[in-house]
Amino acid sequence: MGDTMEEIVQTTPKQFSHDELKNRIAHWVGPNHVPKQLNVITDTTDFFRVDYDDVVILGDRPYLIRNNEREGRFGIDEQQKFWVKRARDLSDGSVKIIKLVFRERFQSRVGGIVFDCYRSPKKEARILDLTKGHPRFMQGFSLNDSSNNVIRIADFIKGKTLADTILQFGRDHEDYFYHYFPTIFDEYIELVEAIQFLHQRGEKHGDIRRDHVIKDEATGNCRWIDFDFNYMHGENMFGYDLFGLGNILAYLVGRGDVTVQQLRDSGSPVAERLTSYDVNIIFNNRLVNLKKVYPYVPDDLNFILMHFSADADVFYDNTHQLLHDLGEARNKLKTL
Repeated sequence: MGDTMEEIVQTTPKQFSHDELKNRIAHWVGPNHVPKQLNVITDTTDFFRVDYDDVVILGDRPYLIRNNEREGRFGIDEQQKFWVKRARDLSDGSVKIIKLVFRERFQSRVGGIVFDCYRSPKKEARILDLTKGHPRFMQGFSLNDSSNNVIRIADFIKGKTLADTILQFGRDHEDYFYHYFPTIFDEYIELVEAIQFLHQRGEKHGDIRRDHVIKDEATGNCRWIDFDFNYMHGENMFGYDLFGLGNILAYLVGRGDVTVQQLRDSGSPVAERLTSYDVNIIFNNRLVNLKKVYPYVPDDLNFILMHFSADADVFYDNTHQLLHDLGEARNKLKTL
């Protein structure tokens, strides 16, 4: 599905007096945190001007802006996402993530395939509506501000990323693989089924990464977040999503990234026998042929990982194929 959709109905922001807003702020965050001078915003076009302690009126609700969210990719937490705000809903006190409109385009290469990627607020709005009530996706809604910008308002999910969660399990990789990975693998399969839910309805996640899965402390479920990336696709509409799923699986099987540099630094004899067949098609410094390092990884599971090798001849076309092989691997894992 492209970027077209029925326009979200523009809402006229409700009028609030400064005294009413200050009373609400005092009630939800405390009287000592009421700003002396309120800056009330209804047009979020210039998201750099939406700052700490501002009040943004969207529809009939006021939101007190707290801080910018940060980019957690590859462990880098310093990069602020100025278009993504954490806020307090001054109607009920709940914490929200408010995503403002940010136009961004870039290219991503997978092997010899180039994907043109871009941010699409409308796509994310569609998916929020499509996945309402689904336990494997972040929950929220969208509406337009006074300048017709499509704003997404999501419930804040308290918890760690799936990537951070697994690092605490096991004394070593073997202990992790035999005693913890089977449960994690079950969770992963359900996450792939959630992506299949999107694909069967003509949508794609667009930015599948391990830090886009949060383990919700409230429910214990891992949930997908951030659906605003879209990409132009060629023959396979879902190819980019599938490569992202492969990257996550390699991380889970390896209990983190297993890199060429790590193997060399540790003096592993495996490092001298590596070929392009062993490494990831996207990240050529990461291994997917994990059986070469951990011989107890079953053939069926390693077979799946090898679909994401830099020298792979066959890739997955859809989540149905991937889920079939995951099911086979899970059945074999139960017998270990």
